[in-house]
Amino acid sequence: MEKRELLYEGKAKKLFLTDDPDLVISEFKDSLTAFNGEKKSSEIGKGALNNKISTELFKLLESHGIQTHFVQMLDDNNMLHTKVDVILIEVIVRNIATGSLTRNLGIEDGTVLPFTLVEFDYKNDDLGDPKLNDQHALILGLVEHQDELDKLRRMARQINDILHPFFFEKGLNLVDFKLEFGKDSNGNIILIDEISPDNCRFWDVKSGEKMDKDRFRQGLGGVTVAYEQVLNRILGK
Repeated sequence: MEKRELLYEGKAKKLFLTDDPDLVISEFKDSLTAFNGEKKSSEIGKGALNNKISTELFKLLESHGIQTHFVQMLDDNNMLHTKVDVILIEVIVRNIATGSLTRNLGIEDGTVLPFTLVEFDYKNDDLGDPKLNDQHALILGLVEHQDELDKLRRMARQINDILHPFFFEKGLNLVDFKLEFGKDSNGNIILIDEISPDNCRFWDVKSGEKMDKDRFRQGLGGVTVAYEQVLNRILGK
């Protein structure tokens, strides 16, 4: 598969066209960003770890019937996947209160929620990714109709039902995570982007140690060490 011209560059990945109009390549970068790009750094090997982690989790979800854009991992930093029209909604799934949920609503940090919370954010860096309700999403034309919003929620809960017990068996609490979706050439809504410690919060079940990008956000250090531990647990090492 030939990597061609750069289509888009985001905070964590570069997206390239290929010689197949239906396929693109994501190159995972070593860059680290937080607080809407206000804090920036990089760690060698971080991109490769996210690519490997995402590959394993996409395969896991596919085996449980979740449609994703994943095709194959080409090498340490490059993933081949289906080209989609991105839905500009970030779907946030929360099992335990922390981060913005704690700050905005005053729920004590670490509180196990009585049910899985699914929220929508507007994927718009210029506006700071604000919260969305269904009417906002429809007014902005981010989806065509209510059924698509219902499907995003349903898929998010299905994904959580797969990943939450999977990680718990690996000694990790899946605290919360962000999902992105897109439409393929047939109009099917499928899971896209990545699933990694960049967009998931993982806490060690026994120690409570943070094993995700909060290590960068909070200046704890050891980012790639934590990411490598997450990969090793996924692989059963």
